[in-house]
Amino acid sequence: MKLFVGLGNPGKPYDRTRHNIGFEVIDALSEKWSIPLNQSKFKGMYGMGHIKGEKVFLLKPLTYMNLSGESIRPLMDYYHIDIEDLVVIYDDLDLPVGRIRLRQKGSAGGHNGIKSTIAHTGTQEFNRIRVGIDRPPSGMKVPDYVLGKFTAEEQGELKEIVKKCTEACEEWLDSPFLQVMNVYNQ
Repeated sequence: MKLFVGLGNPGKPYDRTRHNIGFEVIDALSEKWSIPLNQSKFKGMYGMGHIKGEKVFLLKPLTYMNLSGESIRPLMDYYHIDIEDLVVIYDDLDLPVGRIRLRQKGSAGGHNGIKSTIAHTGTQEFNRIRVGIDRPPSGMKVPDYVLGKFTAEEQGELKEIVKKCTEACEEWLDSPFLQVMNVYNQ
């Protein structure tokens, strides 16, 4: 069993913003694997299916970013999903647009969605895919930047990075996360 969680904020105003890159990756996986996100429970939208002989769950918490763990933990408990079978996909200000970084553990690094996930899972040791959104331009506040849309120039890179994330997720179905890290952390 594998649980793929994309972090973001629900609602039209947040659609396709930098902070919602996790949602975009889950939407791409949903389309690629034909797993509709048609179940509303655990304070989120989720779907499940079988890919490469593995039971797979896709989750978009609808709790708003700061409370993401309130959606993740109940789904994990209900379906008896182990922490090593979780991967959380989210935006990262410390990586340039177009880069991803896979990790098996770490602090929240100031990301409120990860803080909530750590608080509700009781551990910092879970798989994650950090998706670069870069730092805001000088003089722009971080909340305004992360809740803003990608620029026209970044849009081209965005498609490629979402594709790269989906490929890493798919590879995790066949290989240990550490091996996937070695391939995608370049």
